[in-house]
Amino acid sequence: MEFGITFKGVVDPDRAKALVRLAEYSGFSYCWFYDSHILWRESYMAMAMLMEHTETMRFGPCVTNPNTRDWSLAASMFGSLAKQSGGRFDIGVGRGDSAVRVMGKKPAKLATLEEFVLKVQALVRGEEVTYGDVPAPIQFPWATGYELPAWIAAYGPMALASAGKVGQGLILQIAEPGICKWLTDQAVAAGKEAGRDMAGYKVMSAAPAYFGSMDECREATKWFPAMVGNHVADIVEKYGADTDLVPASLTSYIEKRRGYDYSKHGQSDNPYLDFITDDIVDGFAVLGTPDDHVAKLKELEAVGVTQFNIYLDNGREAEIIETYGDKVIPAMKG
Repeated sequence: MEFGITFKGVVDPDRAKALVRLAEYSGFSYCWFYDSHILWRESYMAMAMLMEHTETMRFGPCVTNPNTRDWSLAASMFGSLAKQSGGRFDIGVGRGDSAVRVMGKKPAKLATLEEFVLKVQALVRGEEVTYGDVPAPIQFPWATGYELPAWIAAYGPMALASAGKVGQGLILQIAEPGICKWLTDQAVAAGKEAGRDMAGYKVMSAAPAYFGSMDECREATKWFPAMVGNHVADIVEKYGADTDLVPASLTSYIEKRRGYDYSKHGQSDNPYLDFITDDIVDGFAVLGTPDDHVAKLKELEAVGVTQFNIYLDNGREAEIIETYGDKVIPAMKG
């Protein structure tokens, strides 16, 4: 299993440099950033900075979307960062959540997401591309043939199908092994049906991690199921709460959800957390002692998860990274 960390754009630049160096030393191989340009500072400048302070760490947005930027601009930026880092750049892509909803806009259609991934990859590779209302073909004369890995964030059956058809990896914002297996199976099956070789397909579980008593851990991370609830609410709106297309264990927890404050996206002081129970937090995050973390991560690995990506949004970032480096990662590699 690989390990990653995720920053918000609010992290102080000097602190980010220290943390990413610590993470690389501790055995982490990915550093991801939220891509939500209104709520937090633009993340790609931070990635470029941190590339200069690491040697092996890979970087990317977790996640970007097709609606925020012109596609050629996005592709140029991604290709430039891949070149600057010596080939250490991936992208995570979703339909769009906080980056677009905070402006009152709607997430992209899945067909648009698929086209975005394929055409941005083609541009970065150096191919000639047309898209949207751009009348003339576009090609980067400076492209080097870089194959840009794309991870697709998905929960619903149609999004999981898109992830299987066009992604090199799947992003699941949850650390509940049973749900991760169910969702992974859908994406892999869709990829095989599309004729793809899924042997090297990657699966990321992106979730908070915290050490301490369970009460302390739950209090520090209960913001996370509330954030995920936005995506699940979209599924319920489309398919209904009683659908057999998505596990009941994923949809049932939002029955008492009253709303969501995007100005407090991914924060523990979001006012809409009262529907989150202890069992939900325990399932969605990785909590407790180092041994508890190792036990749950082994369960995730057994159901096909290839990367655990820690959302560093709870405080005690250095302690979490160091404890993983000292006790968790060696136990997973041993």
